[in-house]
Amino acid sequence: MFVDTVITETPDTDDQRPSPELLLARIAESSQAKLRIYIGAAAGVGKTYQILEDAHALKDQGVDIVIGAIETHGREETASKIGDLEFVPQKKLEYGGSVFEEMDLDGIIAREPAVVIVDELAHTNVPGSKHSKRYEDVLELLENGISVITAVNIQHIESLNDVVVTATGVKVRETVPDSFFKRADEIIDVDVSVDTLRTRLRQGKIYSSEKIEQALNNFFRKGNLAALRELALRQVALHQSVQDHLYRESRGLEPAVIPEKVMVCMASRGSAKKLLRTGARIVGRHAYHDWYAVYVEIPEEAPDRIKPEEKEALKENIEFAETLGAKVVKLKGDNVSDELVRFARENEITHVIFGQSARSRWQIFWKGSIINRFLNDVKDAAVHVIPIEKEE
Repeated sequence: MFVDTVITETPDTDDQRPSPELLLARIAESSQAKLRIYIGAAAGVGKTYQILEDAHALKDQGVDIVIGAIETHGREETASKIGDLEFVPQKKLEYGGSVFEEMDLDGIIAREPAVVIVDELAHTNVPGSKHSKRYEDVLELLENGISVITAVNIQHIESLNDVVVTATGVKVRETVPDSFFKRADEIIDVDVSVDTLRTRLRQGKIYSSEKIEQALNNFFRKGNLAALRELALRQVALHQSVQDHLYRESRGLEPAVIPEKVMVCMASRGSAKKLLRTGARIVGRHAYHDWYAVYVEIPEEAPDRIKPEEKEALKENIEFAETLGAKVVKLKGDNVSDELVRFARENEITHVIFGQSARSRWQIFWKGSIINRFLNDVKDAAVHVIPIEKEE
């Protein structure tokens, strides 16, 4: 079984990180391709450098490893670390009158290495590429039996999007769905202290000189970095938890832990992304938890009667829920509250998530409140009420 690792600047780093021999044994222990993900709190913690260092160790052990995509961001120390590692040439694509280079997915598959390095996991490919997102390239490599070592910053995990905005004020556009991380055999947190990271920034080791002060006063503020660092550590801890659970369960070492069951209540209109991200965070993004994205189709919202804009919003919510790993459930009935309460009872739901926009007391009195109904009728479930914008 893979064990998640935290790489820090402490003197015993080498003891904490799996040895090349151990990693080689893990790759060889089954025919299934392995996925190792390096996670960091922010740019500059050393993810790419660490990947290259471990790649050389694997190469020294006789592993056929190549570079499919690497981004040094102009950092000399990182670029020099590539050394004699084999690089699969990039594919040139023309778009908008310019020529871009992208990872050659088909070329790597044809090369058939044992392991490939694919940096910048959240990268969006140039239009015309085989897949729109790089993480989709990684999934195809795994399907073809090629193990992958990749890297991503914590703010690019889809379910953490809202948390990152709240903590840092920065909206991240490129994200990777949580379902991708369930495929990981190993997640490693590459971690340095906040002061060390800010020092690297001042020394010009992360961004060019003209961007340093802006970064220090915005994304790289101490409070932001501390929050992101904590999120990264939690991500590794959560992944380790599920690995331990599955290991004990598969060997009958102890009874399986009773899982949480989470239910996100989606309306048939408006965006439910904030609610769905909250649901994904509560379940910890792990396969042994059950969680549902549930909506009730009332007669006036039947497929032949629903408004086009509401139909499109519902479709987007369903697709987003599926990328986060939720089981989407459509209920039918005249009364939304009745159907949701019945589903929660029958499925022994332990957490219910609602969105609540601003409503006047008169509206609540006249139309009633589904949330109040749950508080009265479903005693064993924790009810979470998430404030949403009016348009949601």
